[in-house]
Amino acid sequence: MRFGIIKERKNPPDRRVVLSPEACQKVLWNHKKAQIIVEPSPIRTFTDAEYKALGLEVAPKMEACDVLIGVKEVPIEALIPNKKYFFFSHTIKKQSYNRKLLLAILDKHIELYDHEVITNQKEQRLVAFGRYAGIVGAYNGFRAYGLKYDIFQLPKAETLTDQQALISALRKIKLPSIKIVLTGRGRVGNGAREMLDAMNLRKVNVGEYLEEEFNEPVYCQIDASEYNKRKDGVRGNKPDFFANPEEYKTNFTRFTKVTDFYIAGHFHGDGAPYFYTREDAKQPDFRIKVVADISCDIDGPVASTVRPSTIADPIYGYDPQSEKEVNFKNNKTIAVMAVDNLPCELPRDASVGFGEAFVKYVIPAFFNKDEDGVLERARMTKNGKLTKRYSYLQDYVDGKE
Repeated sequence: MRFGIIKERKNPPDRRVVLSPEACQKVLWNHKKAQIIVEPSPIRTFTDAEYKALGLEVAPKMEACDVLIGVKEVPIEALIPNKKYFFFSHTIKKQSYNRKLLLAILDKHIELYDHEVITNQKEQRLVAFGRYAGIVGAYNGFRAYGLKYDIFQLPKAETLTDQQALISALRKIKLPSIKIVLTGRGRVGNGAREMLDAMNLRKVNVGEYLEEEFNEPVYCQIDASEYNKRKDGVRGNKPDFFANPEEYKTNFTRFTKVTDFYIAGHFHGDGAPYFYTREDAKQPDFRIKVVADISCDIDGPVASTVRPSTIADPIYGYDPQSEKEVNFKNNKTIAVMAVDNLPCELPRDASVGFGEAFVKYVIPAFFNKDEDGVLERARMTKNGKLTKRYSYLQDYVDGKE
């Protein structure tokens, strides 16, 4: 089995890679029938020389490979027919902007395996960049806070080498006695929490956070059962919320009255209530002035997130009264950090972490007859057709949705 590490071709450029030189070496050690060819790339976070130094072949020979592995969508013109591909296709939610890509994949008889749907038998994702989104998102949120109030300046995350460098920079700043709320306890939320803990910020429980004042900065991490409640007044729980989101309403507005800085690291499913609406943000007792929206659902549950921002220009201001975008330093506005490709700012760490999971869970499936069904569950297309598991996309393919 010959694996190809493809060059990333999407703009803006993405420096991440699924398999680092060390990860490639581990694959070859553990699977004697495996071969790896690395396509040359001038932008990859690991240089061609770093792969060559470990004895890996670096050559423009992707046509000779059986399985091609990338991160972002492959431009249609670069797709090689009749190959197996791994990348984030951004088609599983019927994204209109990538319909032509899926059509081309079907037309070229490509077997597409989407990273987003690589799961175990319990339907839990096995490979993801979420932790690194949380790490960078929290850092960027503190950077936005410092810039909004002109109290400290942090370098851009993309200029620092790794997570430890981000932590070192954060430990040098002095925060006022603010309250920070963090939503979510998954990969993203816990990645953000790593940074808060690394800063030695005091963590408090919900009761303390809502009712007490502190002479130091504090944070509270909350999950679905704490920011939602059932409409009928019956005590809810997290499994019930995810099974019946339409039966719930927000319980987050009690946090908006006491929070200065909000880090959004939650997953928001269809039918779930908004955290706060545009009307909520207009209220006199709405206190949030900085939002790091890592989840970045546009015009969604965090109403002040009206568009994604970019690594080059990561912060914008939202004026709750006019509902318009304005200068984020204005006293009456909410500073919004809503970069939608945060792991790109920490490409080496993100690549290493993602690759470790890929080597552990995905590569073995090619050599053990896919005994756990990892490949079968992630295979979206085969022989020019959608697989049964993804047949729900047929209307999308046909242009009916």
